[in-house]
Amino acid sequence: MINQRIVIRGGGDLATGVAHRLYQAGCQVLITEQEKPTVIRRTVAFANVLYEKGMTVEGVTAATVSSLKEAEEAWQQGQIPVWPEETGKVCAVIQPGALVDATLAKRNTGITKDMAPVIIGVGPGFEAGVDVDAVVESQRGHHLGRVLYQGRAAPNSGIPGIIAGVGKERLLKAPCAGVFKGEAAIGDVVKAGQRVASVEGEPVVSAIDGLLRGLLADGLTVTEGFKVGDVDPRVDPDYCRLISDKARSIGGAVLEAILHLQHVKKRENDQRGTL
Repeated sequence: MINQRIVIRGGGDLATGVAHRLYQAGCQVLITEQEKPTVIRRTVAFANVLYEKGMTVEGVTAATVSSLKEAEEAWQQGQIPVWPEETGKVCAVIQPGALVDATLAKRNTGITKDMAPVIIGVGPGFEAGVDVDAVVESQRGHHLGRVLYQGRAAPNSGIPGIIAGVGKERLLKAPCAGVFKGEAAIGDVVKAGQRVASVEGEPVVSAIDGLLRGLLADGLTVTEGFKVGDVDPRVDPDYCRLISDKARSIGGAVLEAILHLQHVKKRENDQRGTL
């Protein structure tokens, strides 16, 4: 690794899979997030450290920071620092070898090529060779985790992945706009028709039997139709504490892209130096 400092925008479950894989590969990873992240799978999301101290996912612990000094202290303690900052200005302070946008916002929300020597975009909203150096496919299927050095990822289908034959029915949506409040806990087994949360007193009801795999943090203000939870029909408690296969695939692809691009750019710089 030429420059081990990697900034990842986003700390949700997929971004956490990326961060975990890069951390295990020896990188100094730093995550940036909004102050009140709207993550669903909070038990496997480093962003949840902004709600709960001592957030650990598969043996790796995250810590909230707000300065380079605090980030360096977290790295020294073997932790992943999470900086509540959305603008990308932190890159000027950290000076990373690569920047990864794993917000899954499905559009470029401010990434520019001058933020880091290598820029990776995860999912739709980026064009490799234009606003980023590479794009990682995030849509489930044969191309999941493929690294694209030209072109775009598949457009957002709006259709959730099918799990045990269940698609959109496993998602929990806000019935109205207002403040969200959970009434069940992640890891609870719920029944079809069971009330698991509320928005402004209006019930959020599970459409299927299953395991409550994800739920929004209490007190967040949501819009009508906003995704607030996820019920898994497989009812396996490990899925609440382990990084998903999709997140691992994307994490491996990001690691591949960073290594490839850093070595390509180093070779190009070396060749210029010999001219």
